[in-house]
Amino acid sequence: MSERLQPGDVAPDFELPDADGEQVSLASLRGRRTILYFYPAALTPGCTKEAVDFQGSLGELESAGVAVVGISPDKPAKLAKFREKEGLTFPLLSDADTEVLQAYGAYGEKKLYGRVVVGVIRSTFVIDADGKIEQAYYNVKATGHVDRLRRDLDL
Repeated sequence: MSERLQPGDVAPDFELPDADGEQVSLASLRGRRTILYFYPAALTPGCTKEAVDFQGSLGELESAGVAVVGISPDKPAKLAKFREKEGLTFPLLSDADTEVLQAYGAYGEKKLYGRVVVGVIRSTFVIDADGKIEQAYYNVKATGHVDRLRRDLDL
């Protein structure tokens, strides 16, 4: 696992395909705060709960000038199914080779049902308008996480 990012660190730049295969870069989001969240797998119960929570708060987040972007190792076709099934309107990006996940320290050893496995560590980052990490959350729970973010962002 790579090192965990801390507030003040420069957010690693990336360019990844979205659910439609269009390239999205972190640089294209500069100028506004961005919530970048990493999740293990589209169409699973926990990841669906988290995505639906973000979607439910999207209006309030966007009104406050905050963009939301989700990243998982899923292929774009699966992300498109997830987006359609759940009515998601924020970008879902595919990091199939896990390079970006690793750059953010969101991929590595974790405990799953009492066993140590290697995979996505559910993590969320608030990136400021200049591309620096404002807040970093590792090992977050899918349920209640968006409410905690909204509180921490004073929304």
